[in-house]
Amino acid sequence: MSFLVVVGIFLISLTIGIVLYLVTARRYQSSDSVATSYDQWTEDGILEFYWGEHIHLGHYGSPPRRKDFLAAKADFVHEMVHWGGLDLLPASTTVLDVGCGIGGSSRILAQDYGFDVTGITISPQQVQRAQELSPADLSVRFLVDDAMNLSFPDASFDVVWSIEAGPHMPDKAVFAKELMRVLKPGGILVVADWNQRDDRQKPLNFWERPVMRQLLDQWSHPAFASIEEFAEHLEATGLVEGSVITADWTEPTLPSWLDSIWQGIARPRGLVKFGLSGLIKSLREVPTLLLMRLAFGTGLCRFGMFRAVRR
Repeated sequence: MSFLVVVGIFLISLTIGIVLYLVTARRYQSSDSVATSYDQWTEDGILEFYWGEHIHLGHYGSPPRRKDFLAAKADFVHEMVHWGGLDLLPASTTVLDVGCGIGGSSRILAQDYGFDVTGITISPQQVQRAQELSPADLSVRFLVDDAMNLSFPDASFDVVWSIEAGPHMPDKAVFAKELMRVLKPGGILVVADWNQRDDRQKPLNFWERPVMRQLLDQWSHPAFASIEEFAEHLEATGLVEGSVITADWTEPTLPSWLDSIWQGIARPRGLVKFGLSGLIKSLREVPTLLLMRLAFGTGLCRFGMFRAVRR
């Protein structure tokens, strides 16, 4: 087979792959489309196998250092607790974990800090898996609920906690209001989220717009807010005492993107466990992970931290 034929086959295969990637995008349509996506990711077990109990990025220090992928995720939870001042709160503090996934962060908050944790997610399959992974004697429960219309009364929790749930919310102002509404007076909100650069200050350029479009379409995201915008939404609720404290954790979380791809190489038994279909599903996520690394590495996206106290 000639070199030109090989190149031609490669280019045709690459083109077909790109077309399939774009055509099969999981665009946000409603909360149901988000629930369906997470149900599928939970049912096949691939995401849990490679990402563990924490479906969020890891914390690698500042400056970042080499660290075990799963350990970095657990470290993120402890760093967030410390940053938010939650380690100063007493045991039995009531916490709402909004967008709890399969409950990894909820279990750490209950096990290591003695908090009474309620985790909510839009995905029934995530609730079921979170319950399966949680010891019966741990003070944690999981419910199906919609963060855009929480079922809890006003002033229900001492702490509201959320990691990387915001991009799935179609109306960031409503999301901010719901988070603050269910906090008790004096309660603490701590949020970690993927954010877009504030395009009011610097509009997206010719290559950033299509990259951002893919980051939204591939993982059922209606929009990313900027750090500045979401802080403004929180303060606009009229429920914040003083001002919202923010921080940029892009640097300590940045290694997570390439590290997540490396897991597929470093842990090849996943190829046996999940077979050919699992391999295809895993490879399907690589372009989005690379685009995420590009976006966060160039400043198109930022990893935002938010802390607010309910007045």
